[in-house]
Amino acid sequence: MVFDHVGMPEAGTQVPAGGVKSGEGLEQAALRETAEETGLLTATVIRQIAVEDKPHPDTGQSRRTSFFYLQAPTDTPDAWEHRVHGDGDDAGLTFACRFLPLPLKQPLADDQDAWLGGIDRRWNTVTGDSQ
Repeated sequence: MVFDHVGMPEAGTQVPAGGVKSGEGLEQAALRETAEETGLLTATVIRQIAVEDKPHPDTGQSRRTSFFYLQAPTDTPDAWEHRVHGDGDDAGLTFACRFLPLPLKQPLADDQDAWLGGIDRRWNTVTGDSQ
């Protein structure tokens, strides 16, 4: 599942992401961020896919990112909009959420799709180089 910031196309298509709060585990953080940014309250973690160390694309600060494979309930719609509540940086933003068929035809923002092949090698993003 991916989302776009409604009214901010320059942000690109991306997966739910964010930081880990004090005392929170990585899986808890992934589920919390997914709920905050998409409204999906009952997604479950299947497994961790990868850990990546690379600079933040906007700030250049060092950053460690953990990627998780999540499963949404079978009755989740194919597409919906969600307005973020709370007091975080994205509070008040509306995200257009949707599921995309795999493999993706275009990379996600900040190459967030790079680890899809770690779930299933057939899910590697299709690029001009591999066609």
